[in-house]
Amino acid sequence: MASAQVKNLHSKLSRSAMGRTVTCFLDYLNVEAGLSENTILGYGRDLVVFTDYCRSKSVSGIEGAKPETVFGFIRYQAGQRDGGKTNVQGKSEATINRSLVAVKMLLRFSLMTGLIEEDFISVLEGPKPWQRLPIVCNKEKVFKLLSAPTCEDPFYLRDKAILELLYATGARASEVAGLKVQSINLRIGYVRCLGKGNKERIIPLGKTAGDVICDYLEDADAGRAKLAKPHSKDALFISRTGKPLDRIEIWRIVKKYALRSGMPKKLTVHTLRHCFATHMLSGGADLRSLQEMLGHVDISTTQIYTHVDNERLKKIHKQFHPRA
Repeated sequence: MASAQVKNLHSKLSRSAMGRTVTCFLDYLNVEAGLSENTILGYGRDLVVFTDYCRSKSVSGIEGAKPETVFGFIRYQAGQRDGGKTNVQGKSEATINRSLVAVKMLLRFSLMTGLIEEDFISVLEGPKPWQRLPIVCNKEKVFKLLSAPTCEDPFYLRDKAILELLYATGARASEVAGLKVQSINLRIGYVRCLGKGNKERIIPLGKTAGDVICDYLEDADAGRAKLAKPHSKDALFISRTGKPLDRIEIWRIVKKYALRSGMPKKLTVHTLRHCFATHMLSGGADLRSLQEMLGHVDISTTQIYTHVDNERLKKIHKQFHPRA
């Protein structure tokens, strides 16, 4: 499907000189950079819009693109008037920044291949996106979600183990889906996760979650042994057919019990990750330890949870401010 869409993009782009440059750039991403078809498709769609905009400004080739051309494109994307041309469907900051990244990469490619000589990429800046605080539920609501699976549910031990593990470790859905039986050490109490960039990390596992996972592994009537098939191999969480669960199925399980327990409709697997982080901070955890457990490369990503934990901030202010 993606291959057909990429070919369709190539046919659209072949109509102009700049479009042919974009086609060469997409081929470079495929052959030299080894990017996936979906990534190339995303860049291609953004650059088709940029190419059409340049054509409307009588810029036929990439050598005619100047800083004012790119800034005009940003204004156009934002829905602002640009030389009498208005885009009534203003794009979000995230969408504009994504398009700008595609344009910058095209300019770098053009600079590298000698199509342009002036390097003005460093002066191109997009709009600053708003920093959105994550959705977080209080402990009572999370505990209600964790107790939602009952013995009437066909795979309640598996589902309960998934929910408990998500909240106990703050792991991502893809990380939980990729766990093996040997990834869990119930005697010592830790989980070995393979996160983004194939980076491995070890996360402590609490007794409550450990006991639930132990029940799932050892119960012959309602646990993993009932679901396991020869093709299940050593996957920890498996479906009724014995296949390893993927991240989409993990999301569906969480959504199912969230709706049952009356949780917010926007609650996802990532909400449990946010709850894990915020509740850890409110309990007194330091940011560096939390960064390690969440698998964040940059601590600034972890710091967003300090803005969510209002009660802890009030307590710190009351304890340390001389006039509190």
